[in-house]
Amino acid sequence: MTTASPVARNRARVRKTLAITNAMVVPIDGEPFEGTVVVRSGKIAAMGPKTKVPAGAEVLDAEGQWLLPGFIDAHVHLGMHPEGEVGSTSDVNEMTDPVTAGVRAIDAVDPFDPGFDDALAGGVTAVNINPGSGNPIGGLAVALHTHGRYVEEMVLRSPSGLKSALGENPKTVYGHKKAMPSTRLGTAMVIRKAFIDAQNYMAKNDPAARDPKMEALAMVLRREIPWRQHCHRADDIATALRLADEFGYELVLDHGTEAHILGDVLAERGVPVLIGPLFTTKSKVELRGRSLANPGKLAAAGVEISIITDHPVVPINFLIHQCTLAVKEGLDRETALRAVTINPAKVLGLDSRIGSLAVGKDADLVLWSGDPLDVMQRALKVWIGGKPVYHYDGDERRGVVAAR
Repeated sequence: MTTASPVARNRARVRKTLAITNAMVVPIDGEPFEGTVVVRSGKIAAMGPKTKVPAGAEVLDAEGQWLLPGFIDAHVHLGMHPEGEVGSTSDVNEMTDPVTAGVRAIDAVDPFDPGFDDALAGGVTAVNINPGSGNPIGGLAVALHTHGRYVEEMVLRSPSGLKSALGENPKTVYGHKKAMPSTRLGTAMVIRKAFIDAQNYMAKNDPAARDPKMEALAMVLRREIPWRQHCHRADDIATALRLADEFGYELVLDHGTEAHILGDVLAERGVPVLIGPLFTTKSKVELRGRSLANPGKLAAAGVEISIITDHPVVPINFLIHQCTLAVKEGLDRETALRAVTINPAKVLGLDSRIGSLAVGKDADLVLWSGDPLDVMQRALKVWIGGKPVYHYDGDERRGVVAAR
């Protein structure tokens, strides 16, 4: 008798039908209900208060525990900048040129960064990994699942955006080098020139003169991927809007510390804000307006918000705790959950697959001991694409991550 390999056993487990019964199901888009979710071939096959368990299905009785879609953190540096690693051990910033549009985060991601396991413990099943903010134009981002043996089997979208930075970071980096840009006006000029160069490159359409920088910028100009604009201060946000008007690309604001000051403008223009990290000190001048009340102010103005950790700035397993404290300071509970589920899924162009529970969507599921906005509750079980990837071992008080 031949014994199946671990890989074959895992694949068989994914194909087997699973029914999670007696759960408090929070679908995000739709009213919560007590009932059953059926998973088949990695997708949600059925769900509802009266859904029946298919014959032969594996049954998990949730006993009233809460079932939600996996959380999504749309701005992290997982795998590129592990906690505690600095200088030459970090691959997050290629700060040798102000314009490094052609570099790709996917080429620097280590799937064995312990942060990926922390993500699962915090109920986070998908992330968007950005290059850092040392350059005016930093490089291409990648959206990944948070469990896998190598990056290709984790990819949700690549590239998922092009990272750019305004404000203190790039002007400080190049100011120390006595090079351009050393001011905010210099940073804006570097970005403008890069886009003008890309427009000229596209007009020439010369296959013999391919350039990774220009190809990446051309994707933004063709609105194939969003422009992910790091900015904190309201005046930098105004510059971000001005540049988007000039070149016509899809704009997403990352951080947005003072975005509430222009909340009405951003809402009218439909610009989403990925706000955070929220737990850190006001470590530089442009963060002096940071407040846990800001997400609520932005949402009240009609802005679509996502909440981010910027891991490792804030540990990724604290993502939902940022939401809890934002609720304490005025953010609506429903909006808080949307800010780590369907809203970041939309920003990443993945809302047809992840971010809510619905028939046909990926079975990225997390079973919580109770309301995840209660800091005393924890993620008990996590599935990605219907595959069990994490469970909490109550006896040993530890999380157990499935083999990659």
